[in-house]
Amino acid sequence: MSLADSQPGGSNGADRLALLAFKGRISNDPFHVVSSWNESVPYCEWSGVICGGRLHPNRVRALHLSSSGLVGSLAPEIGNLSFLREISLFDNSFHGEIPHEVSFLSRLRYLILFNNSFEGEIPPNISQCSNLIQLRFAYNNIVGKIPEEFGTLSKLQFLSFHFNRLTDQIPHSFGNLSSLDTISGASNDLSGSIPDALGQLTRLIFLGLGGNKLFGTIPPSVYNLSLLGAFSVEINQLQGSFPPNLGLYFPNLWRLSVFENQ
Repeated sequence: MSLADSQPGGSNGADRLALLAFKGRISNDPFHVVSSWNESVPYCEWSGVICGGRLHPNRVRALHLSSSGLVGSLAPEIGNLSFLREISLFDNSFHGEIPHEVSFLSRLRYLILFNNSFEGEIPPNISQCSNLIQLRFAYNNIVGKIPEEFGTLSKLQFLSFHFNRLTDQIPHSFGNLSSLDTISGASNDLSGSIPDALGQLTRLIFLGLGGNKLFGTIPPSVYNLSLLGAFSVEINQLQGSFPPNLGLYFPNLWRLSVFENQ
């Protein structure tokens, strides 16, 4: 730890260098958001950079750069922002892979990357960010399977990955996500059956898996989800039927979408 870092109010060279590396990966900045980042202004005053904390007020806690028109890739040096709790980059044009260095951010609570052009697979070691509350990858070009390791994210409440190109099965480890209230995974290429383990997610209020290649029957355990408000599994290859007293199982249901199945 540097002397500056150890002093309340002191700046941190690692944070500054990481932010400059982030800026260096931006190829187009139409609103001059990161192009305004320069040495004449303290980095905690740079646009979209939020610092704070009682003991370390000049450590970067959040990057709020959504809807900024940014084009570029995400610098691996972002993993050096060790006090970061939120990355909010939605509604831009980031491309390339999500760097595995994100997994170094043990304090991270919100990773919000939807509506970009990220490619490649989801780094499984993001599961090391054990404080994650929201993980939002929707509307990208991500491929491969959903990491089984995500089942260790016990604090995760919101998971969205709809409109990507994800394949393979829904991990059975999702049954361990006891804090989860939202799974939004429509319009991928997911296959296999709906895991029986999803019936363990008693806080779930939104389950959206339409537009995939799921088959088999809806497991009876799903009827344990009495808080469920939206259940969407349309455009799959599911079979079977619902119990006649469905409303007793789902008293809070406001959306039921099952068209184009078997």
